[in-house]
Amino acid sequence: MTETRCKDPVILNLWHPLAALAEVSAGVVNETVLLEERLSFATDGNGGAAVWRARPGQASGTPVDIGNVDGKLPVKIAYGYLWTSLGTPPADLFPIPEYAEADRRKLNAASIGVSVSAPRAIENFLDMGHFPYVHTDILGVEPHTEVKEYDVEISVDRDEILATRCRFYQPMASTTSDGGADVDYIYRVPHPYCSVLYKSSPLDESRLDVIAVFLQPIDQEHVRAHMLLCVLDEDNEDKVIKRFQQTIFGQDKPILENQLPKRLPLDPRSETPIRADKSAIAYRRWLSQKGVTYGVIPAAS
Repeated sequence: MTETRCKDPVILNLWHPLAALAEVSAGVVNETVLLEERLSFATDGNGGAAVWRARPGQASGTPVDIGNVDGKLPVKIAYGYLWTSLGTPPADLFPIPEYAEADRRKLNAASIGVSVSAPRAIENFLDMGHFPYVHTDILGVEPHTEVKEYDVEISVDRDEILATRCRFYQPMASTTSDGGADVDYIYRVPHPYCSVLYKSSPLDESRLDVIAVFLQPIDQEHVRAHMLLCVLDEDNEDKVIKRFQQTIFGQDKPILENQLPKRLPLDPRSETPIRADKSAIAYRRWLSQKGVTYGVIPAAS
């Protein structure tokens, strides 16, 4: 097996996102970094793709036939993204069944570099308490600052964290909102570096919009955040839907980049939790149970 800079077998054996397929030029080499390894990738425009370790003479933009590439890494195309692994990944990626529904808008809102560890970014994604202060007049507003009681479970069968009964007042929950409302949320963490959010759809009270963040770990303290939107929206153009989510993430980015330490401490005594942090506490415990060491500060044995 090729020597890797990352020594965490849990993370090495996961699927990791590299790029939104809609934004990849077919037939040429594209370059990126995953877990401190320089990678090249290409698509053929017909649903085929290849990923391999970067080599001299294959700079970005160089024409390539993916059928003639040696030393290919595992590849999966899912939810509009290209995924790979530096280890031995599972056969399947976590399910998002809503992605198969024909009437949904499916977009990559953005792929944004952030100077923070992947676990820190996931923890922020799970935090409703910052809505009124960071996303003022959009996802929250004073005096509606209370995080109401909600339920969190670590599912052994599904190998994920699930937070339910989450509810928060929001002045403008999405591009289809026409006023403030209490919004229902469900949070899933089905992958150490990926999270999926389900929230009330203003267009259909029986269905939920889906927003996911798929984190590509560049190294232990830097990520590229790929943001999937899978929403019900018949009226707005793609750029309007994307801009709304980009605004939200743009408000989060400086907060994330100023958090110290950049790696997530897993020792429950290292940072004082409050009731609103139930999801974050469960997430830290889950990472510890899985034995994750990359991007975190492990708890003292």
